[in-house]
Amino acid sequence: MSTANPPHPVRPAAPGTAGVVPPDPHRVPARTLATAVVGGAGAVFLLWAVQVRPSARLDALFATAAHGCGLLAGYGVLVMLLLMARVPAIERGAGGDRLARWHAACGGWVLATLLLHCAFALAGHAVHLDTDVLTATADLLGYPALAAAVAGTALLLAAGATSAPPVRRRLRHESWRGLHLLAYAGAALGFIHQPSGPDLSGNPVTSWLWSLLHTAVAVLLITYRVVVPVRQALRHRLTVSEVRVEGPGVVSVTVRGERLHELGAEPGQFLRWRFLTRRLWRTALPFSLSAPPGPDSLRITVKAAGDHTRRVRRLRPGTRVLATGPFGALTAHRRVRRKVLLLAGGTGITPLRTLYETLPAGPGDLTLLYRAADAEQLVLTTELEHLATTRGARLHYLLGPSDGPYNPLSPHALADLIPDLHAHDVYICGPPGMTTAATESLLRAGVPTRRIHTESFT
Repeated sequence: MSTANPPHPVRPAAPGTAGVVPPDPHRVPARTLATAVVGGAGAVFLLWAVQVRPSARLDALFATAAHGCGLLAGYGVLVMLLLMARVPAIERGAGGDRLARWHAACGGWVLATLLLHCAFALAGHAVHLDTDVLTATADLLGYPALAAAVAGTALLLAAGATSAPPVRRRLRHESWRGLHLLAYAGAALGFIHQPSGPDLSGNPVTSWLWSLLHTAVAVLLITYRVVVPVRQALRHRLTVSEVRVEGPGVVSVTVRGERLHELGAEPGQFLRWRFLTRRLWRTALPFSLSAPPGPDSLRITVKAAGDHTRRVRRLRPGTRVLATGPFGALTAHRRVRRKVLLLAGGTGITPLRTLYETLPAGPGDLTLLYRAADAEQLVLTTELEHLATTRGARLHYLLGPSDGPYNPLSPHALADLIPDLHAHDVYICGPPGMTTAATESLLRAGVPTRRIHTESFT
């Protein structure tokens, strides 16, 4: 491992143009995806509504409510799986952090509708049999499809319970991930039950479409979670070539491989890295590229913040690597203005350092603000200062404790540094607290929400 900190080679600066990168037609924008998901939920609700038969009987009312909740829960499970299928067009258009938040929110919706479905179904069956809930439960479990649905619901509840923040914080990542994978089995068991329901079984076309949706999502999951990673591993043959110390607890890892241009990685994106050592092979770690991707090399910069990141410092040249991706939407394609502000905090500098080198910009149109508690926490400064000089870009280090008397991220402080702040696109990457505070300050300073681009791995 290198212990010195010599200047890294920096690729030639991008041309000094002021052009804006056009939108990528192979990305699904977040708004389009959200509209499609909400529209699908509306279609499912309509499917239920057109089959409702008015009745004053209590058991019929319970059954009708159970059918509606069941359909919405089944659709919600499909959406959850699609959001985490790592489909490139969706990941690059919406961003991995946004998809993870939507996945979590959808999980809460699914669990709520599942519990309502179970409660209404049990109440309706008990009223229909004129018996108690325990007897009705035992009777329902006599149907194989319903028994499978109960097992699937239990698995989904277990996955949801372990994802609750108080529980999640107490679990090791590997344990949580293993339990979370139960959701796949739960979804499969739930599907066994769904075609037998009256809303689907009574209409062959609807049943066929429902099965087709499940099949399509299953194919996407298998393709992008299994087939593509295996194919990439065999094709690119990644290995660690260098581990370089950048600062206290921070290292850069250079990985070499074959035909890396085929990955289509862009500045600002990240990959999920699996280093094949005894202590790291089980966990895929999301790290951004900290240098523009080359034809045969990729570089990441990692700060020791936990067991796994500390072990990255002990990697040796020749270690085999599996990498999936690229992912992320913090790229040049989100830019809509000529002037750009990059706002980094801590190791959030890594994706912004690549954009600082590659974004088309004329002299004075590109600014980087780098926030840190003190100078010792700054990394990649030699490269940043070289880029600032060669590109005619601005670079400011904002140093000081986050609880100090002066807040360099306040609206007034930002406006003093960048008088025409409202005319910029702003890219932010850093710790959650810093990202939130910076976003609030930018909004108060007059920067529209649509021109504030963030991504977080938390």
